[in-house]
Amino acid sequence: MRSRVKVLSLLGLAALAAATAANAQSVSPAPTLSPTTPVPAATPAPQPSTSATLAPGAEAGAPAPIPVEPTPGAQTPKPKKKVAPPPPRETALSDDPTPSLEPETFFLTAKASERYAQIVDSGGWPTDIAALRPGATGAAVAELRKRLTIEGDLAATPDGSFAETWDDWLTAAVKHFQARMGLKQTGVVAGATLKAMNLPASVRFRSLASSAERLAGLTFAFGDRYVVVNLPSTSVEAVELGRVAHRYVAIVGDVDHPSPEVAAHIQVVNLNPTWTVPTSIIKKEIIPHMQRNPNYLARAKIRILDASGQEIDPRSIDWNTERAASYTLRQDSGAGNSLGSIRIGMPNKLAVYMHDTPSKSLFAADYRFLSHGCVRVQGVYDYAEWLLHGTAGGPSGAWDKAALLDIVKSGERVDIKLAEPVPVVWVYMTGWSNGDGPANFRDDVYGLDTVGETASAQPALTPASATNTQ
Repeated sequence: MRSRVKVLSLLGLAALAAATAANAQSVSPAPTLSPTTPVPAATPAPQPSTSATLAPGAEAGAPAPIPVEPTPGAQTPKPKKKVAPPPPRETALSDDPTPSLEPETFFLTAKASERYAQIVDSGGWPTDIAALRPGATGAAVAELRKRLTIEGDLAATPDGSFAETWDDWLTAAVKHFQARMGLKQTGVVAGATLKAMNLPASVRFRSLASSAERLAGLTFAFGDRYVVVNLPSTSVEAVELGRVAHRYVAIVGDVDHPSPEVAAHIQVVNLNPTWTVPTSIIKKEIIPHMQRNPNYLARAKIRILDASGQEIDPRSIDWNTERAASYTLRQDSGAGNSLGSIRIGMPNKLAVYMHDTPSKSLFAADYRFLSHGCVRVQGVYDYAEWLLHGTAGGPSGAWDKAALLDIVKSGERVDIKLAEPVPVVWVYMTGWSNGDGPANFRDDVYGLDTVGETASAQPALTPASATNTQ
């Protein structure tokens, strides 16, 4: 019952959030759609003649020669604890048209944490599920059915029994579970699916309660068009009229350089951008590189500029000191630029932004916590085209992908100001819900989920007393 007391008090944060979000705009939430409709249990169907096969996880390649992080002076929140990176996962972008963050997400996530607290208080679910695939039989299959039924991926049978045979209903339930976890929907219980399925209910409660607590103080102006970056999902959602119009693969900050939670407005698209190297990278990476190879800056097309903007000869600097950190180091635009060909400007106090990358092979990796804090976006031309919708001034009157590519190929530095700034929010939701069914979960790579680790006896509030503030 201790976890239950904790989550009930958590719901009381809605009142506090109401004060901090008094000026936030919101749109009416659209009907929630689950990735796959949960299927009811039924009489076992004939076993499939073929079994699904897990796709192998892609290996992450080497990072870009010069990583990107916020500009000097930016204060990025540090994780409370570090977690060793998990093994490669068979990750997949969700095809659910429902945005991960909507005006009702805080309230519904807090309610979901209450449901999961009840599961914990009732004894949880089995955490000894075996690796299984279509065609399996026996007690292990019955245990899998019980596991999926408790969380809600599989409807309970009228008599509460669990069949020991695998049927098409069970395959659909496994795929529904995988969709909620951001995994490839193979229908096979193995690898990352098996690992996720054997996490105890208390961990899932903690993810939901911690995510709800982080969302409680969020002030974000939802509009007809907005962008959501859920960092644990390593994805970017372009939301239009309450539905995800486009979803892109992202690379976010690693454990040592976590991407922060921030809300801002996207105001400009920079084509062929230059990159000013942050002081921390100068000290930790550029100086050691120059000590080993005096030609490193020339090869990376990085110039050293003094306070008046005059270029300094790298040979005039003692690279055994940190003198270089007092200068501006700027990388020329072009194919090797660490920002790639496009930078998405979103002015904010933490000086983070979104951008392209020359290391595009990393988007194929299952583990995409690889940057120095900023967010790299796959399909950045399509993304920029969506952002610039309604912005005049392109060669044909509008800025489409072809027009952007033509300018990038020319090498010209062009800054395109959006006709209407687009709200953008980076959030850290390891657990969230936008409906009444089982919730969505992702790995807590930054180690920020701590709600419920130490129970505190606080006055409990009922869900009815909580008020949505998003």
